[in-house]
Amino acid sequence: MLDFRPFETASFVALRIISGLLFALHGVQKIFGILADAPAEFGTQMWAGGLIELIGGVCIAIGLLTRPMAILASGTMAVAYIQFHWKGALDQNFFPAVNKGDAAVLYCFLFLYFALRRDNPASVDRLIFGKR
Repeated sequence: MLDFRPFETASFVALRIISGLLFALHGVQKIFGILADAPAEFGTQMWAGGLIELIGGVCIAIGLLTRPMAILASGTMAVAYIQFHWKGALDQNFFPAVNKGDAAVLYCFLFLYFALRRDNPASVDRLIFGKR
């Protein structure tokens, strides 16, 4: 049987970096309007969500304050799914494949995992706080 344990740390770090950067790109769209029709209006809930995506995504990618940023990002994605995708309808709109909320659900649970994980290798957190 193949032993993939030697790749466990590297694959986690790659997952954290790539998902953080992709999350930050959603924030870039909302804050600056890049690759979007227009930026979100300053001070709106959409703008605040974009700011969380941008700052939180960069912090998660580099591993800075990973746990608190991941909790904030996870909660933001839970709100995004419920409020903007599902909209509380009691019909088939609940399903992510129907309401296009797949990414919000995936980010929500991925960032929850990052927040609950004890070890955060190859991160700024590790440089500042050491191994815990």
